[in-house]
Amino acid sequence: MISTVGKIRHLQQLADERGILAMCAMDHRGSLLRMLDPDHPERVTAAALTAVKLELAEALAPVSTAVLLDPIYGAAQAVVSGALPARTGLIVSLEETGYSADAGGRVTRLLPEWSAAKVKRMGAQAVKVLLYYRADHPTAERQREVVRTVAADAAALDLPFVLEPLVYPLPDGEVSGAAYAARKPELVIRAAQDLAPLGIDVLKTEYPGDEAACRRLDDISPVPWVLLSAGVDFETFARQVEVACRAGASGFLGGRAIWEDGLRIADAVDRRRWLRTVAADRMRRLHEIAARYGRPWWKKYGDTLDAVAPVDERWYRGYAEGGLRPSSELRRS
Repeated sequence: MISTVGKIRHLQQLADERGILAMCAMDHRGSLLRMLDPDHPERVTAAALTAVKLELAEALAPVSTAVLLDPIYGAAQAVVSGALPARTGLIVSLEETGYSADAGGRVTRLLPEWSAAKVKRMGAQAVKVLLYYRADHPTAERQREVVRTVAADAAALDLPFVLEPLVYPLPDGEVSGAAYAARKPELVIRAAQDLAPLGIDVLKTEYPGDEAACRRLDDISPVPWVLLSAGVDFETFARQVEVACRAGASGFLGGRAIWEDGLRIADAVDRRRWLRTVAADRMRRLHEIAARYGRPWWKKYGDTLDAVAPVDERWYRGYAEGGLRPSSELRRS
């Protein structure tokens, strides 16, 4: 449960005034290289990648409650260039792009020389980890340990931790697609069940399949959750966001469904115009859907925001000791 003023404040900065999270993901690296040059992604320069991320930030950050950027090509660049408005929250990813393979499983690698402490120091409001996860594979415990480690680091800093579990097909019996598709809803829900209680603050989840599955996920998750887009087309994502929010989601953290179409426009002027108009309108529409149907993030913890972590004039005395303590304990100290 959220128990510190610091995390509450950061989550407020990621949300709108109602507590709805209408966020745009722009931290893509390997996948973005392939979008920009499918035949020769290795030819895309760092400067070109940063330029695209700044175009995205300039167009979409002003209409987002928060954006997700990577530390290599986007986060600091968006801050110092002014592409990220001061009122828009910032989430920064901790993981390397891709994964290590282990007997058909996937293992997340955290970026070397990067940490939750550095994310906090640069002024961001949250950290994020993309975590490949199969509960039925031997890598599962190793992946859970990644979550526990980051959760502890983030908690020590009062920094919210956004976790993005991605399930995936295993080589034996699922590569055809049909077998995996049939199992995917349960895998998504199981990932939420296993990982959400490990100290995370927001669950960024795949769409589990339908409204009933979304309600099951909402019942299982002890933390607020948002929907990722997973590369579906925009209209599909808009429908999924509505279904998820009706079932208890607090919004969305979408990427490619919102802006990928614009990257197919070769002319830079036309591309920027498309991002400022079509993509920005998509963000506004998704925000309207989430605001109409979604649950404020703090509703997972109490009926009112001030019930999340009650404070009185003595709250500060125990704050440095790992969060707020009840007033009764403070009176005994």
